[in-house]
Amino acid sequence: MIYGFMPAPQQFDQSLDELLRTHLKEVSPDGSLDFYVLPDEDDLTSIPQDFLNQLTAEKVLLGKLLFHESALGTQPIHSENIYTYSCASCHSAAAGFMAALPQGIGDGGIGYGEKGESRHRDRLYLARDIDVQPIRTPSVLNVAYQELMTWDGKFGANGLNEDTESRWKAKKPTKVNHLGYDGVEAQAIAGLEVHRSGVNQDLFSSTEYKGLFDHVFGRVPIYDRFSNENIGLAIAAYERTVLSNRAPFQMWLKGDATAMTDTEKKGAYLFFGKAGCNSCHNGPALNSMEFHALGMKDLDDHPLAVIKDERKAAESNLGRAGFTNRPGDRYKFKVPQLYNLEDSPFYGHGASFTSVEEVIRYKNAAVRENKSVPAHRLADEFVPLGMTDDEIQELTEFVRFALYDPDLDRYEPEILPSGDCFPANDRVTRMEMGCD
Repeated sequence: MIYGFMPAPQQFDQSLDELLRTHLKEVSPDGSLDFYVLPDEDDLTSIPQDFLNQLTAEKVLLGKLLFHESALGTQPIHSENIYTYSCASCHSAAAGFMAALPQGIGDGGIGYGEKGESRHRDRLYLARDIDVQPIRTPSVLNVAYQELMTWDGKFGANGLNEDTESRWKAKKPTKVNHLGYDGVEAQAIAGLEVHRSGVNQDLFSSTEYKGLFDHVFGRVPIYDRFSNENIGLAIAAYERTVLSNRAPFQMWLKGDATAMTDTEKKGAYLFFGKAGCNSCHNGPALNSMEFHALGMKDLDDHPLAVIKDERKAAESNLGRAGFTNRPGDRYKFKVPQLYNLEDSPFYGHGASFTSVEEVIRYKNAAVRENKSVPAHRLADEFVPLGMTDDEIQELTEFVRFALYDPDLDRYEPEILPSGDCFPANDRVTRMEMGCD
């Protein structure tokens, strides 16, 4: 047992906080608990940001509205679906800013449920016309701590992407990297075109949006002020403030010893100790800009009905190599953040797991489930951990509950300038949410 060198159980409980604090300081790069603390969402100077897109309260407010604004859904395949979807259709607060399905559905989706679990294909749409991705929808939570975005890290002009310019193709979404932004900004701008959204001139000119655009982008000539680039910059500014800073682990780091249970504290000790989770999941968001092959199944192999695009899937299933075209990047996917995983019942890039415990047991056993991933491609870190069932339960409770912020609805607007329903605005969702 990992605690064999520690005091007897009754003494262990009494000194657990001190042991955990000491251990975290030992493994923290700066020797401080502050290394793991997420800033308050309104402490804009403490939030990591792109120097080309400085955060202001007004820009964040504008982005908050635009992120949820279904009236940006201006380019649907079928005109009947205009103004029916938003960024939040696939990244809603109720689902931990993920999708509550293996695939989020934008244009071509209908219905929603409580957190997106009931969204399905509109009968107007053929499968090939639905706006879905061939990989599970990642969370927007804590993206301020991601220099690159998406599972393959293709969005972002800096960091590990500085030598990938040849892959920023003119006819691909990655062309946005030529603007020089970090991943959050690049993806937000590119996502508008990818997800059939964009400028709504009438809306922006006749509602409170006009004043916000004028204030935030007042130095931009009026004829360029309403643009996809500016919309994306505002959305990215908002996304950077979506932080899970009210999770029990965050409260504990700030001094509230009662915020976590003893079981969760033991799980935290395992996370930063025997389990070695922090070798990849580190920093305030418990993520990293590393890419690893863990042999998980891909979305096109999912047991539930998913909308498949074989061409896109072939590229996505290669992971980082689907972007870089480098053999050494094959089957490697970016390390995700770990907060509020409980809000969506699917895990892994292919949504092949349905509980946090399943993922932990998978990593503990270290036996690849995707046989198309050669053993020699697996990450060096993908080795048996030797955890007992009790330890697995402790680690599971830490990830499920101590890393869970219960108040993410604070990041939603009360009402949109358009007056439309969100996170979706199709006829079924409006009826479900009482928007009519």
